[in-house]
This record gives sequence, structure tokens and C-alpha cells, in this order.
Amino acid sequence: MISIEFLITSLIVVLIPGTGVLFTISTGLTQGKRASVFAAIGCTAGIVPHLMATILGLAALLHTSALAFQTLKYAGVAYLFYVAYATWKTKSPFEAGTTPLESTPWGLMGKAVFLNILNPKLTIFFLAFLPQFVDQTATSPLGQLLVLSAVFMAMTFSVFVAYGFLAHGFRKAVIESPRVQALLRRSFAAAFAVLAVDLAISNR
Repeated sequence: MISIEFLITSLIVVLIPGTGVLFTISTGLTQGKRASVFAAIGCTAGIVPHLMATILGLAALLHTSALAFQTLKYAGVAYLFYVAYATWKTKSPFEAGTTPLESTPWGLMGKAVFLNILNPKLTIFFLAFLPQFVDQTATSPLGQLLVLSAVFMAMTFSVFVAYGFLAHGFRKAVIESPRVQALLRRSFAAAFAVLAVDLAISNR
């Protein structure tokens, strides 16, 4: 069930930059190590509904219902554009790691959760991904799906925290240059906008 193939494939999937990775890195850079951990928690929690939808068979609805898929998709597009706009408009400088969080822990986790919940492609991905590693002869395929999901979530959290800590390591170089700060904010805003456009033009 938990094979080398599953672990390697999951690691590759988690490492690929997406909205969660981008949000965690930007949080680690702008708000520090502690804030990036909360962002990673939120991103991990945001995939739970998609995993549960897959396990409970609700993913079939998104796969067959164009209206359900489009509704969730455009909600995600709107939220990504909102995050891009908010990132672009922020003027406060990046500060040293000892300063209070710019956002509350609950606020950071809430943003991260919404970023992943409002991406219907995650449900479709898990629908296609997880069943490949379930033993069809097993007496409890549901139990296997739950274990695989738990392992995937643990890997997601660990990798995202690593991304956040790595970003935090560059903070000192960043906070000494207002020009670099402005460039990073605009780059993050542009990246969120690109992800929104990509989600908007996707069919499935």
C-alpha cells in the first residue's frame, strides 16, 4: 500500500510549486518562520476536504457536473485575484523575525485553507491519484485510502514548512533592500494572478 512509488510520487507532487507553496514562501519571507508554519498548517488543512471528497466518492460529482466544477473554479479564481491584489497593495516593509505577526495565526491559516479548498482540480487529482495505490483485493480499501491520505498530508506539511523556513533564511538579505521587497511583492502578486488565469481557463 505505502510503496516506494507512492512516496516518491507524492514527494514530487508536493514539491511542485502551486498556490500553497507560493503562499507559504511569501509568508515566510514577509512575516517570518513562525508565520510560515501557520501557513503550512492551513495549506495542509485545505486539502482535507478534497481528500474526503475523493474517499466518499463526492469527486464524481465534480467530474460529471460542469456546473458544480465551474462554480467552485470561479470562486477559486476570484479568491486568487483577491490575494494577488492584496499582495500588490501592501506597503508595509518586511521586518525582523522578532516583530509580531502581520496577520494573526487564524487569519493566515484561514487564507491558506481557502486557497486550497477553492481549487476543484485538487479533488480531481486525488480521484485519479490515490486509487492507483490501493490494493483492490484488500478487505478495507477505505482504511487504505485514509492511511494514504494521512501520509500525503504529513508530507505536504513537512515540505511546506521546509519551504517556509528556507524563505525565512533569505529575510535578512531581503529586509535590507526596499527595492527587493517591492520586486518580491509584485512577483508574488503576479504569480497569484497567473495561477488565477490558469485556473480560469482550465476545463478540468
